[in-house]
Amino acid sequence: MKICIYGAGAIGGFLAAKLMATEHEISLVARGPHLAAMKEKGLLLRMAGEETLTKPFCTDKPAELGPQDYVIVTLKAHSVPNIVDQMKPLFGPETSVVMAVNGIPWWYFYKLDSPYQDRQIACVDPDAVQWKGIGPERVIGCVVYPACELSEPGVIEHIEGERFSLGEPSGEKTERAATLASALIEAGLKAPIRKRIRDDMWIKLWGNLCFNPISVLTHSTLDLIATDPGTRALSKKMMLEAQAVAEELGVKFSIDVDKRIDGAAAVGKHKTSMLQDLELGRPMEIDAMVKAVQEMGILVEIPTPALDAVLALVIQRAREAGCYSG
Repeated sequence: MKICIYGAGAIGGFLAAKLMATEHEISLVARGPHLAAMKEKGLLLRMAGEETLTKPFCTDKPAELGPQDYVIVTLKAHSVPNIVDQMKPLFGPETSVVMAVNGIPWWYFYKLDSPYQDRQIACVDPDAVQWKGIGPERVIGCVVYPACELSEPGVIEHIEGERFSLGEPSGEKTERAATLASALIEAGLKAPIRKRIRDDMWIKLWGNLCFNPISVLTHSTLDLIATDPGTRALSKKMMLEAQAVAEELGVKFSIDVDKRIDGAAAVGKHKTSMLQDLELGRPMEIDAMVKAVQEMGILVEIPTPALDAVLALVIQRAREAGCYSG
């Protein structure tokens, strides 16, 4: 089976290193110093006190790889529209695309049992580039739980987590999802197939949509945001607004808002991904994590005033830092 990981950064590199232990044909699409390091020295994974060095096939030219059985996209959401044309040589008639990307995915309304079925989300898929170029029929949904860091080119540090939840947009059990899950399990990962993958997405997004932008505005770590009375209250308001939007779209939340915030506090002095991006001058995932929720709220006619205010502030802060183009 041929599996291409498109965007071999921290999560993509972790996946590749684990999958290299199987009999499947694994390739990576990367760029820059990371690509050069992997070509010269290989890909080093540090996990649980051990180091594993692998030599995957790496390239910045997807056309060299040909059609794949699975393409696992591990880029940030705002990066994907710009590389859709480059991905096309990887697609054959039966190729599945796994969007292992944070936030609300561009395919969210595909086959959703809802009056909004097949709606497109403008802020995460401008001009429907992904909808037309990848095709929602190829997509297998994915929620990424591991935390990893690219500590230096060619070196991945695994921090915690081994689960990649999978699910068809339709909620059906399919052979293609089961085959991929088996490959991930064979690699030593956890890969449950979820009938309601969107519920899982919202539980993860629930914290990201508030903690990430608030961290950018305050430069605080998770433990402070979740325990300071002011920022905890603001986080809760944003989460409850998002919950109302999600429930209007049929999502079921398995935990309550205070438990979700307490879980974030327990993580400790952790910098959110958005704060790390600000500090490194990298583009932020504002649209997929926050603006998409606002867009969905407008669609279902549910106001999101707290989220709207924080969104406006974080966009301005990100633009001033050169980390957001909108």
